[in-house]
Amino acid sequence: MTTQAEIEANFWKALKSDRTTMLCLHGGAGGHAQPMTAQLGRDEGRGPVWFFTVKDSELVRAMGERHDAIMHFASKGHELFACIHGELSPDDDRATIERLWNPFVAAWYEGGKDDPTLQLIRFDPTEAQVWQNENSLFAGIRMLLGSDPKKDYQDKVAELRLS
Repeated sequence: MTTQAEIEANFWKALKSDRTTMLCLHGGAGGHAQPMTAQLGRDEGRGPVWFFTVKDSELVRAMGERHDAIMHFASKGHELFACIHGELSPDDDRATIERLWNPFVAAWYEGGKDDPTLQLIRFDPTEAQVWQNENSLFAGIRMLLGSDPKKDYQDKVAELRLS
């Protein structure tokens, strides 16, 4: 049986590994959800999660000083899915930018860390629903052997408080 703590640990591990999320402001402000690359800080088991973007993006303009946001995540192999609610805010902390900067981020900003268009945004997660997905072949064999898929799936979903 999988515990809530194990599902949460699996979520953070998958996010650290795969990093591509879909991010949007709650209530539709800022347009559609858009793909963003998650950057995790020191406390990789709770957040916050950072994203590099540009100051004139629709998301940043609509966000203002703070805005409720939703981050959707699916691991590359579809072993895990998550919907995470939290708060998004601009973050201009130079030490955080230095710590998270890497060649992949640098490729997007001609002026490097001092590029005038650079905007770091911070997502502080508050709650999430996380689903773990078994290999469909394995699940199919178990079902053929008489396993109840609804019962098997009960311990694969977690409602998490992340704040």
